[in-house]
Amino acid sequence: MFRTRLVRLLRVLLPLAALALLSVLFLLGRKSETVEPAIPYAEGSAEDLGRSPGIGAPEYTTVTPEGASVTLRAARAALGNGGGDSGTASALVLDWRARDGLMIELTAPRAETQDTSIRLDGGVRMALSSGWEMRGPSFEADTAADTLRADETVQVTAPFGQLEAGRMLIRPSDAGAGQVLELNEGVRLLYRP
Repeated sequence: MFRTRLVRLLRVLLPLAALALLSVLFLLGRKSETVEPAIPYAEGSAEDLGRSPGIGAPEYTTVTPEGASVTLRAARAALGNGGGDSGTASALVLDWRARDGLMIELTAPRAETQDTSIRLDGGVRMALSSGWEMRGPSFEADTAADTLRADETVQVTAPFGQLEAGRMLIRPSDAGAGQVLELNEGVRLLYRP
């Protein structure tokens, strides 16, 4: 009789003890991971943020008439003084992906938008997927005309050497296949064999 009671008691206690032991192991075995808060908080003082209304981490995406996908991301953006279709932004990345596969990435400290034009300035770096890299004081992307241009001197690093040009334009080719890079106004080339 004692033995029967002991077996019945152990049938209940042993599974409960195993369950408790496994629960403790799972709870202690988890790493304490820091999870970012679900709502991002604005950085800076409340006075500064209240004085200059704007949007934190905005993203703008469009498609040009020739089929290029254009995405503009910024750390902060604000409407222009006149409101409407103009505004300014800071710490920008502009991704331009042409239909033929050419990818262009522009990074700049600031930008200004007006209708279909995005002007990046403050020292802009442009990297092309073909291996070319350009630097200049300002670049302008026109999504309606499907062009990227620089009207001031640009320093170009190409796979074959260094170039300097007074103006630069990337536009769709007239034949409709691919993009054309035009460098003009006093182009200088330092060829590296």
